[in-house]
Amino acid sequence: MNRTKKLVFIALLVAQALVLHVIESSIPVNFGIPGAKLGLANIITLTALYFFSFKEVLSIVVLKTIMTMLVGGSVSGFLYSLAGGLLSFAVMYSMHRFLRPRVSIIGISVMGAVSHNIGQLLMAALIIQNIKIIFYLPLLIVAAVGTGIFVGLASKYMIIGMEKTGAFERR
Repeated sequence: MNRTKKLVFIALLVAQALVLHVIESSIPVNFGIPGAKLGLANIITLTALYFFSFKEVLSIVVLKTIMTMLVGGSVSGFLYSLAGGLLSFAVMYSMHRFLRPRVSIIGISVMGAVSHNIGQLLMAALIIQNIKIIFYLPLLIVAAVGTGIFVGLASKYMIIGMEKTGAFERR
């Protein structure tokens, strides 16, 4: 894939992540756990891992986070999202690179969801200067397993669809 075509696809993935974030924000989902979300935009990050390089996926994560803040977020939300997104990306990239095919896309997704929550809680602990907030993690892990399975399945089917176009090859 030439450089221009790759840049266009990356821009489209960032736009898709932003649209998914906006859609998710308008869905009144209540998991019974404050702060728990579906993480629909993570479908894009997980899918990108299978087609793009480390730097390219990292740029998708960072651009998605910046654009999300610009569309309607706050600075604190940006910090939480960036911390969670970067840790999640690092964990998912490492698992994809070193543990595949022993770990499925769903396993990678679940670990990405859990690590996203860990990153956000660590940022919250830093901001409020109290590590006791980490005791909230077990509740978030319960939600992360469910949302991680959903995101993993959605990504699996998105990857299959992208491969069928003939424009993409797995890395």
